[in-house]
Amino acid sequence: MTDNPLIDADLHGDAFLASVRSILGDKGTVIDTDDMAPWLSDWRGRYHGKARVLAQPADAHELAAMVRLCAKQGVPIVAQGGNSGMVGGAVPDDSGTAILLSTRRMNDIAIDADTMTATCGAGAILQVLHEAAEAHGLRFPLSLGGKGSATVGGLVSTNAGGTQVLRHGVMRALVQGLEVVLADGQVLNLTSNLKKDNRGFDLKQMFIGSEGTLGIVTRAVLKLSPAVAERRVVFVGLESAHRARELLVHCQKAMPAALEGFEIMPRQCLDAVVEYLPDARDPLGEGHNWYALLEFVADKHAAATLGDEVEALLMDALEKELCADAAIAANETQAESFWQLRESIAPAERARGPAMQHDISVPVERMPDFIIAVEKAILKRWPGHEVISFGHLGDGNVHLHVIAPSGSEREQWERETGKSISRFVYELVTAWGGSISAEHGIGQDKLQTLRDTHDPAALSVMRAIKRALDPAGLLNPGKLV
Repeated sequence: MTDNPLIDADLHGDAFLASVRSILGDKGTVIDTDDMAPWLSDWRGRYHGKARVLAQPADAHELAAMVRLCAKQGVPIVAQGGNSGMVGGAVPDDSGTAILLSTRRMNDIAIDADTMTATCGAGAILQVLHEAAEAHGLRFPLSLGGKGSATVGGLVSTNAGGTQVLRHGVMRALVQGLEVVLADGQVLNLTSNLKKDNRGFDLKQMFIGSEGTLGIVTRAVLKLSPAVAERRVVFVGLESAHRARELLVHCQKAMPAALEGFEIMPRQCLDAVVEYLPDARDPLGEGHNWYALLEFVADKHAAATLGDEVEALLMDALEKELCADAAIAANETQAESFWQLRESIAPAERARGPAMQHDISVPVERMPDFIIAVEKAILKRWPGHEVISFGHLGDGNVHLHVIAPSGSEREQWERETGKSISRFVYELVTAWGGSISAEHGIGQDKLQTLRDTHDPAALSVMRAIKRALDPAGLLNPGKLV
């Protein structure tokens, strides 16, 4: 016996692992249980699995060779980026038959300032991409709380959203090209920089949001935007969610090219965050029923007038009683403290105890009505709970959290009550013409709910595409379709 567990495995005659090692080398092949453990559970600790090996290819060539090996031997593949998903979409099942294929070593980033694009390996970290773009006077206009761990491949595979969707759209709108390894190991190059290409289907769109079930993204060409030269971050107090909607429309009409973010939260969220963060405080002092966090930005050509335009907009909104009070961040430190209040809602609520968290969407114009209706409906059936809705008002994305009564034991409450609440929420959002998933995907968490609520014709088409591209069902089995 040697001190190398992989070589020991080879000596025991595991031909598959020997083949993996011949493709990836020692650095790309991990079979030690302790070394694999952090990647075999989701970050919230709700899903746990096993894997034959953690495969870490260095490039698309090695990844394609791994996929061909798995296709030949019938081995399932679960691709994983930063493992920061919310629905268990990158965790293998507990059978131990699958390989966990990590893209984290494929993390190169190349910025082309002339075409304003970034070509990134699937394992590139979002925050590193931000920094690379900024070094060239550009930016990638998608950000989220997990930017320090989320990878480009994961963002593509889940069609991620974030706080800048209002102006720039979700990931689908920012992807200009893709390189994808198919289930049989073919490498599909969809990275053409042609502005016009009408040769049939836009195939790259099929892989965006497919959660690794149709192919494995290895590279993405992403659209960049000019760097922000000036911004104004505003914290606003509101009478109601309906007033927030009216203020949003007012801002979109007055400054459509500058409005980048519009987040809303009820007073309970702000109170929870202030209690949770030692240095946090209410920017307005006086309590309001609802709050909105607005961000306006300008490039160098419009920077000089941005501040005056925002002040004029807010004065007009106050005179029309669209909002009750407002504070404009005086500097970048204060601007970031405003955003920290929004980004700390989820951890502040987790600290309070068990909760069922729902990432859903409804038509933008119906979001205030839905928030009121769903809270009344839940509390009528489950009194003693607390319902909190917050999120991206501009795109109809509601983060709906139902918090258990004080003293509840998490696993018991989720099993006996929480899951029933979630089924009820998904039935309601479907009845309102909404979606059970706004930006986090389906994974394994919402698989049965998708089957219960989605259009049967749409499900049939999705399954037909899956059968055509992955007839053996080896790519991320048990997720999405």
